[in-house]
Amino acid sequence: MTSALAQSGNTETAPDADSDDLGQFGYEQQLHRNLGRFASFAAGFSFVSILTTIFQLFGLGFGFGGPAFFWTWIVVFIGQYLVALCFAELAARYPLSGAIYQWSRRVGGEVLGWFGGWFMILAQIVTASAAAIALQVVLPAIWSGFQFIGDDPTLTSVSGAANAVLLGSILLVITTTINCIGVKWMSWVTTVGVICEIVGVVAIIGVLFVHAQRGPEVVFDTGVHGGEPGYIWAWIASGLMAAYVMVGFGSAGELAEETRNPRRVAPKTIRQALSVSALGGALLIIGALMAAPSLTDGRLADEGLPYVLNTVLTSPWGTLLLVDVAVAILICTLAIQTAASRLMFSMARDGRLPFSRQLSSVNRVTGTPILPSVVIGVLCILVLLVNIGNDAIFATLTSVCIILIYLAYLLVTAPLLYRRLQGWKGERGQVDSEGHPLFSLGRLGLPINAAAVIYGAVMVVNLAWPRADIYNPSGSMPLMQWAGPLTVVIVIGLGLLAYPRRTPHPRPVDTGRLSR
Repeated sequence: MTSALAQSGNTETAPDADSDDLGQFGYEQQLHRNLGRFASFAAGFSFVSILTTIFQLFGLGFGFGGPAFFWTWIVVFIGQYLVALCFAELAARYPLSGAIYQWSRRVGGEVLGWFGGWFMILAQIVTASAAAIALQVVLPAIWSGFQFIGDDPTLTSVSGAANAVLLGSILLVITTTINCIGVKWMSWVTTVGVICEIVGVVAIIGVLFVHAQRGPEVVFDTGVHGGEPGYIWAWIASGLMAAYVMVGFGSAGELAEETRNPRRVAPKTIRQALSVSALGGALLIIGALMAAPSLTDGRLADEGLPYVLNTVLTSPWGTLLLVDVAVAILICTLAIQTAASRLMFSMARDGRLPFSRQLSSVNRVTGTPILPSVVIGVLCILVLLVNIGNDAIFATLTSVCIILIYLAYLLVTAPLLYRRLQGWKGERGQVDSEGHPLFSLGRLGLPINAAAVIYGAVMVVNLAWPRADIYNPSGSMPLMQWAGPLTVVIVIGLGLLAYPRRTPHPRPVDTGRLSR
């Protein structure tokens, strides 16, 4: 499907060649193709946003597995890198917006493709809300004036929950506005934010290592685990922290139609976003464990990374760090919302959603699908409102949505493995718009793909396992303990009702061709 221009070595400019390449899939170039390699990398890195997520979730991992929970970070990275390699191979061959939806339908058919998009878009909406609500942890600590409602900034208090929704809603209005005025603005904000986040992560790692109170061998300390019978089960549960963090690295694929030479750029930036995030996160975790004032007083499990940073940083450096975390939350929310809007646009362009004609409209001036950005922003705010009524339900929603992301990933890797077993060789011989061979796993494709599917299935079970400590920590709502499997059943049921059975796909794919 690579364009004839690329195959013939034509020296036409890359944007024109990319647009012609897109035409091979039956789509016109509507989005503005302005993104370069770093902007593509920034999209994936800012979605993962280790400064935001580790800041929030460190205590979760430590609380279950003690210092040795560090090794779950390595295990999850290896598993997710296997998935990223499969994604990279598909990104090179199908450089289309709505990556998960497009990839899964092209290797698994229309039904699997639709459900891949369905799972992913619901998960992204909840994930963006979870990222936005994190501002409540940061902004009132920077300046008390950010506590607009009441005087208790604690996220679980009545005033804290309401203020969190207000701050999160303001943030979502800002990110929606940025998304509406054009991909250049989105790229500029994300790029500046990622640079700030990387600088902040490096600075924090340096400070933590300078203030170390114990050596790196601390990662072999199993500590005092809680909530699970036997350490191995506690350690497996502690892996949820890494599983929550290391998602979204495929966002470079979501922006493929806005990236120059995406067949070459997206496969690299997908892998780089995950690898850089994993390296930075590993060093943050080790540094925090080495610098923590105590590993046994319970505060590290309850307060997480902020507990450590508050002891080693003094004002104004502590305040500057919180500002950096706030910037990371901004770009994380922006990246997730951007990915979700492109996925909605891609599905609507194929007539797979209600009001598809309106949702697939692209503003000619900004080159942006404005209505999907607005719809995603409004839906995120509606999800935020749940936190006012019941913060425990909101926390459960944010945990459950990660299961949907892993299921969406499986709807790409599992049918791809099936195609490989039927003889798919990755459509060898294709080149990008500059004439370079496309990224390929070659003979390693089958074992890597098989391992990615096994890993994904195991992680879905681990994430959905009915742990009271995750889904019903207060013990007041026993049914919530089964939120994982129940939500999956409900989402699949709603998906079966919403699936557009009577609407033929305007651009059907021949999955059988992959096997020939």
